Amino acid sequence: MDLLPLRRYVADAVFGRVAGPEGEARRARIHHAPGPRWFGPDRPIRRVHGDAAMFIGGLRALLLQSLHPVAMAAVAGHSDYRTDPWGRLQRTSLFLATTTFGTAEDAQRAVDGVRAIHQRIRGTTRDGVPYHAADPHLLEWVHVAEVDSFLCCHQRYGIRRLTPQECDAYVADVARIGAALGVPDPPTTVAALASRLAAFRPELRGTREAREAARFLLVTPPLPLAVRVPYAAVGAAAMASLPVWTRLPLRLPFLPVLEHTAVRLAGHGVTSAVRWALPPAEHRAS
Repeated sequence: MDLLPLRRYVADAVFGRVAGPEGEARRARIHHAPGPRWFGPDRPIRRVHGDAAMFIGGLRALLLQSLHPVAMAAVAGHSDYRTDPWGRLQRTSLFLATTTFGTAEDAQRAVDGVRAIHQRIRGTTRDGVPYHAADPHLLEWVHVAEVDSFLCCHQRYGIRRLTPQECDAYVADVARIGAALGVPDPPTTVAALASRLAAFRPELRGTREAREAARFLLVTPPLPLAVRVPYAAVGAAAMASLPVWTRLPLRLPFLPVLEHTAVRLAGHGVTSAVRWALPPAEHRAS
């Protein structure tokens, strides 16, 4: 049985959703434009950000980040994640691909663009707390939650786990991007990352905005019927990889036996399917 047409169909569907209508042209520039890169081909960041486990890690990052009430208020007030979730995914994907695989010039341009957006985002939380998206403290929270999520899900669902030394190297790699975005002294080891995350615990809680975001991301995403089953596997794997203490604030279930059996199998299944469908160059670009 010739599976090539099916593989192409799935690849086009996934890549088109993640990279957008200009994905092919952007992929070509990211991977083939001449010039120095921030990260060489042997760096762990390329392995982590080029693996299908990023689909799960990205969703986990959004859920974890939502627990900071000020950061979540900024997202709820200024993000278009509800009205244009695919556009937001495509912009995030493009930023990660450009900073990880693109030329140093393009990576810096991507960072400058994000910093300019952060400068414009200001507001007040429901409790009257003023916020500014360029606040170094908020940037640090978003950074450490993201790095922890990407690394955690790679170690659980990546095609090849990193060694402890490579994990530290990955955290150090991503610190370069964090520092460029304005994160003060980003962690460069796994131990330092865990310490930073623990330091944020007193500030974290489940707000109405956080629970609404979790419901939207896990239960009511605007998806065609054909992709709801694989997306449900991604969502379940992302939720199961969260620390136990996050479940109650987000009103998420905790089913340890199911999470260590069926959910893990589903997570491995969906990431394996993405690797099968996407040729290597497309996989790296997304």
